[in-house]
Formats: sequence, C-alpha cells, structure tokens
Amino acid sequence: MNKAPLYELVNLYKNYSHPGGDVEVLRGLDFAVEKGETVAITGPSGVGKSTLLHIMGLLDKPTNGEVCFGGTNITQFSELEIAKLRNSKIGFVFQFFQLLPEFSAIENVLMPGLIAGGSYNSLKKKGLELLDAVGLGHRHKHRPGELSGGEQQRVAIARSLIMGPDVILADEPTGNLDPETGDEIEALLRKLNDSSKTTLVVVTHKESLSMSMDRRVTLHAGRLVELQ
Repeated sequence: MNKAPLYELVNLYKNYSHPGGDVEVLRGLDFAVEKGETVAITGPSGVGKSTLLHIMGLLDKPTNGEVCFGGTNITQFSELEIAKLRNSKIGFVFQFFQLLPEFSAIENVLMPGLIAGGSYNSLKKKGLELLDAVGLGHRHKHRPGELSGGEQQRVAIARSLIMGPDVILADEPTGNLDPETGDEIEALLRKLNDSSKTTLVVVTHKESLSMSMDRRVTLHAGRLVELQ
C-alpha cells in the first residue's frame, strides 16, 4: 500500500477582501510533497508564494479546499489542534530571521520546546548540539543583536529543528543576506536534508538554491506549474 504524501493540498483557494473587490490569490491549486523531498517554489513577487507557504505552515487558512498533512485532513482542526501540530511537526525559517532580541541564541533555539512545555535543562543539550551543527556552538550565549545576519539565520535554522519536525518551510531564507552568506545558508540547508532526510520546502528567488532542490514548481495565475 502506498503511503500518503506528507502534504496534499486539494483544490485550494485563498481570497482576501479588498475595498475594490476580493483578491483571489490561489485558484484551485493542487500540490503534493513526499516525505524527505526537497521542493523549491518560485515565481515573481506578489503572486502568493508566501501565502501558500503560510497555509502549509498552518499560519493561515485557505478560503476553500483541503490541506492534508500525513494523510490527515486538518482543514477542520481546532485552533488548539493546529497549534500543537504546527509546533511539533513543522519548522520555520523566515527571511528576516524572527528571533527574539532579548533572548540568547540558545534560548531562541529552545523556544518551540519551551512553548510545548519542555524544561530548559532537558532541552539544552539538543539545542547546543544543533548550534554546533550550524557552526555556532561557541556563540550560544550571544543575543541576536550581537550576531551577523548569516549567524542569525543559522540560529533560526537550528530553532526550526529543535522539535525534530517532519518538514522545514523556508521563506526566502537567503533573501536578506549577501551572496556569499546566502551560498553558505543554501549549503547548510542541503546538508541538513541530506543528513536527516527532513522534508524541505523553500520559497526562493535564488536560482542556485531552487536548482539544488529535487523539484521546482512555479506559482502562476494561482496554480502551481512543475518546472523541468
């Protein structure tokens, strides 16, 4: 028996209300992502790539359609059920890092586990191991303001892994970095996928990053088109 995809989005629509009339961003979109796969979502700015990623990350809901995760239709989940699934199964990496400035690197990495009810002491060893894995074990006490952009993104990547997620969703992870640092983050994401087989879905304008993924799709007129 074939296993269900990690993600299966079926006939997905997303509309936003606007004084001039509703804006239809996603229009009957279908999309499946297999476990362990790496996928790049490309397309011009403003076509809805981040909206799609936010729906996949359970940060937003579709207007219509189904979102299935691990073979389960989660469209009708309660807010509490969605929050628990999002925190335990989905890791996020954002363009602007989204680190908490008043907390140290290790505290930022541990935050999803602390939110889930874990203790600092029980999580700290894994957090330090993840910071070591991204080359920042020696900076674990530093706050975000004391780190470079590339270092902050490495902390964000470590944070995305603390709960052992099934998938990492990365929204323009190199978009706020200089080209050399962006290349380093690109290599790190690929290395982490190779070592852990964690599913990786990336929204990116960076051609080398998109070309390094198993699959590339582009968002056009509210639907996804496979690229060769």
